[in-house]
Order: sequence, then C-alpha cells, then structure tokens
Amino acid sequence: MEYILLIIGFVLLIKGADYFVEGASNIAVKLNVSPLLVGLTIVALGTSSPEATVAILAALEGSPGVVLGNVIGSNIVNITVVVGLTALIAPLTVQSETVRKEIPFAMLAAIVLMILMADVALQGAGANIINRGDGIIILLFFSVFLYYVFEMARKNRSSTVEKVDADTGESWLKNILFTIGGLIAIIIGGEMVVSSATEIALSLGMSEALVGLTIVAIGTSLPEIMTSVTAALKGKGDMAIGNVVGSNIFNIFFVTGTASTVAPIAAESKLFFDGWVMVGLTVLLLIFSRTHFKIGRREGAVLLLAYITYLVYIIIRN
Repeated sequence: MEYILLIIGFVLLIKGADYFVEGASNIAVKLNVSPLLVGLTIVALGTSSPEATVAILAALEGSPGVVLGNVIGSNIVNITVVVGLTALIAPLTVQSETVRKEIPFAMLAAIVLMILMADVALQGAGANIINRGDGIIILLFFSVFLYYVFEMARKNRSSTVEKVDADTGESWLKNILFTIGGLIAIIIGGEMVVSSATEIALSLGMSEALVGLTIVAIGTSLPEIMTSVTAALKGKGDMAIGNVVGSNIFNIFFVTGTASTVAPIAAESKLFFDGWVMVGLTVLLLIFSRTHFKIGRREGAVLLLAYITYLVYIIIRN
C-alpha cells in the first residue's frame, strides 16, 4: 500500500508543480518579467515547492534525516541529471550574469549549509544539528538573494523584456486557479511522499538519509527535469539554467531554513560526504558554464556519468 501511496504522491507533486509553474510563469510574463528572472524566482520556487513541502512535513513528523538528504540529493540531481539531460537534448547557452553572480551564490549556499552542519568539528558539540538559530541565519541569506533578484528585475525590466498583450494567452483567473490548485496538490502529494517513503525505508532497512538522497530527491526533482527540458526545447536555455541554479538556492536557503525553524534538524555524519559532492558539482557547473558560456552535449554526458557513479556509491555505502 505504501508503494501505491508513494506513486500517487509523486504524481500529485509533479502535476501540482507543473500547474503551479504554468500559472505563475504566465502571470510573470504578463507582468513583463524576463525568462532568466522567471527561472530564478517563479519557476525555481514552483519546482522547489515539492522539496519544501516534503522537508517541512518530515521535520514536523520527526523524520529529520529525510530533510537534509532530500535537499542535498535534490541539488545533486539538479546539477547532474537536470543540466546533463537538458544539455544532451539541446546545448545550453549561459548568460555572463549567471556565471558571475547566480552560480557563485549557489556555491555560497552550499558552503554555508556545510558550515552550519559541522557542529561537532567546529564547536566540539555532541551532535551535528541545524537548530532554529541556524535556520534564521539561513533565511537571512535567502532574503539577500531575493533582494538581489528583485533589484535585477527592477533595473532590467524596461530594457530586456518584450511587452506582452494582456489579452493574449491564458486568462488571469485561469492562471491564478492553476497556481493555487497546483500548490494544494503539492502539499497533499508531499504529505503522502513523506509518510510512505519513511515506511518503505524502515521495511527495507534503509536509512532515512539514503531515502532522502535517492527516492525522495529524484521524485521531487522531476518538476525541474520536466521544466528545464521543455524550456531548452523551446530555445529558452537561460530559463533552464535559471531554474536549476534558482532551485538549488531555494532548496538550501528556503527549504532548509524554513524546515529547521519549524523543528531542529539532525545531520547524519555520512551526509557530509554528500554535501561536499554537492559543493564540488557546483564548482564543476561553474567551470562548464564559464567555458564559452555554454554547456554542450559533452559536458552533459560528464554530468550524467558523475551522477550514475555517485548513485552506485551511496547504494553500496548503505
């Protein structure tokens, strides 16, 4: 029964995020917001909402291992699978602003998370815990990121965005209903994924961290995969990259910050390896993006191979 609930939960998460992104993106376009900013904000928030829902519910239900495993695992999946698969389908052009600012901000987010997790090494504490104080610090970083993207939107709006006829496309009402309905589906699906995945983990002898790094991480990253591939096929590579980078920043600063403010999160020692893998892959993404400001099929293949290698390792490790 848990497997059926898990599948139903993922379907609700994926379709809910799909409708949320569609409705919110249409509203953003009507408000004359650029594709990169849509990817960094609206689309990133929508595709990160499954991770946020899963993390908050897991924290409330006493399954903290799922939270960090989900965040770190989703970020790894985003960089390797989402970018790799998208680049294989259609090579991605990366804007210089993304290389100079957004990707380094994602790297900062990853390093901040690693520092706040390391209570034993840095403070001699008895356990590694991201407490409510840490959560507030993380949310402050998130507010700085939001300030940056809104300032960028304010400065570039008139010069970089084409005007859109308000009477074309979906109606305002339909887009609002899509956004609200998608969010409701995400919340319900998140509840089902957390409860069923935890039950499956116990029955199979898997740790909560492994479930978060694999089943939950891949499942909650499916919206990013769908959105980025679709954007790339439509020639909007900047939205695809913005989605991945924005989602990774949202996952760490918004998801972890909110979840740890709700309930302190214990960090398993084995997650430090996964965290540094996330940092290393973010550096690799920066290097690939900096090379001719394009991520081609060769780089995409390397990223996919990196994920396969990592997945085999963590399964054997468990």
